[in-house]
Amino acid sequence: MDEVDRKIIQQLQENGRTTFEELGKKTGFTSMGVKKRVDKLLEEEIIKVSTSINLKSLNLCAAIVLLEMESADVMQLLLERFRNCPRVVHIFTTLGGYNLIALVVAENQETLQSISMEKCSLRSSEGIRRSEFYPIGNIHFSPFLPVRENLTHKEMMDAPCKVDCIPCTRYKTKSCVGCPATSCYRGTL
Repeated sequence: MDEVDRKIIQQLQENGRTTFEELGKKTGFTSMGVKKRVDKLLEEEIIKVSTSINLKSLNLCAAIVLLEMESADVMQLLLERFRNCPRVVHIFTTLGGYNLIALVVAENQETLQSISMEKCSLRSSEGIRRSEFYPIGNIHFSPFLPVRENLTHKEMMDAPCKVDCIPCTRYKTKSCVGCPATSCYRGTL
């Protein structure tokens, strides 16, 4: 990656809809030259074109979940269980005391509370030594996050984590809107 690639990436981060012509003007290249560079950056998986969602404008709530797992096997089971969970934006493995950190989203504080403690919670998985759950107040620098909207297909009976929302007390009392991947979902994602 050279200085031209950096300029292209910086501009696309500011505005992902920047045309090749505009990128050419910023870099001194032709629009075809810039297109070749963008194609190469995409092909080499240095960049990815995607859409992020402004949590604030949709009134979504976010939280950080810290997890200390008993073993690598237990960690892998948790990762598999939540691979297709539309509420999990990111999961990071770390080398610290907590070896997994997740960023999760919910439609409101009540649903956020549900995903912090119910059977559908990351923290409810077996093999967790300790966990902490931190609701996020303000997101600074950029309110945009890559919420996995593609997983909110609202067609499944059971959630990707294998939990059925319908018998859950919090779902029954409308304290939780359910899983966005299921047909019983009643939220806004």
